Amino acid sequence: MSVPLPKSCVIATRESRLAMWQAEHVRARLRTLYPQLEVTLLGMTTRGDQVLDRPLAQIGGKGLFVKELETAMFEGRADIAVHSMKDVPMTLPDGFALDVFGPREDARDALVSTRYRSLAEMPEGAVVGTSSLRRECQIRSRYPHLAVASLRGNVETRLRKLDEGQYAAIVLAAAGLRRLGLGDRIAALLDTSDSLPAVGQGALAIEYRSDRGDVAAMLAPTRDAETVACVTAERAYSHRLAGSCDVPLAGFARMEGAELVLRGLVATRDGARLVKDEVRGDPASAQRIGENLAQRLLERGADAILESLR
Repeated sequence: MSVPLPKSCVIATRESRLAMWQAEHVRARLRTLYPQLEVTLLGMTTRGDQVLDRPLAQIGGKGLFVKELETAMFEGRADIAVHSMKDVPMTLPDGFALDVFGPREDARDALVSTRYRSLAEMPEGAVVGTSSLRRECQIRSRYPHLAVASLRGNVETRLRKLDEGQYAAIVLAAAGLRRLGLGDRIAALLDTSDSLPAVGQGALAIEYRSDRGDVAAMLAPTRDAETVACVTAERAYSHRLAGSCDVPLAGFARMEGAELVLRGLVATRDGARLVKDEVRGDPASAQRIGENLAQRLLERGADAILESLR
């Protein structure tokens, strides 16, 4: 028997401009699919939004961006939560489920600068701002002449700090800039061979209570098979390696013809030790592809790197 769909849907979301854009995007899609569905937003401020004076890895990780939203769903104040997939921890709390929403935006990192068009042309000692250990280790490995400094805050805050001259350049996700209509700020898109993206980057995630079969049925038409396969492989790989924001880890999958190709790397923060590899296979076996890549990296030395980070 088919599950009756909900008559209303409350979307829990962070209140940053990007998070609100993402929630509005999901609301618009649901309204198109279900014209009679009443969809409202519940804006919330999370611990991750409140503490901006320390690197995210030092204050509890990306889970700080989702905990308050999960509480709202647990208490029945919200039906779903919209996240950037890259911000969702690899292990969900008991009682919650995760869905991938729609086609993926460009997953590449973007260089933003008013003076430079590439990392390679930046002079020795020039300061690059980033909040990501993943980006930091790759910049330090490929461009050891550059200085890397921590950069926190929402997209607008980070751009303001760049414009004030605190950094020569900053690196942000291209997806976020484009979703905010700020694509003209991109000086260059970084090739994935220079900056391998974060697991789930560019994809949207919908979280909901696992006992809500009606919500799962409502979301079914929003899934994009290619994005689901790629994100499944990436998250399986990261989960096997205990990936979190305090581990310089990258993973990115894409379709090449009929094959799913997953590339990954693990490195020390300074980029001095870095291992990388790739695995190809049938997208129907996305989970296994992710686990296989993780095992290959462990065999090539990722276990020693992860142990040193602990």
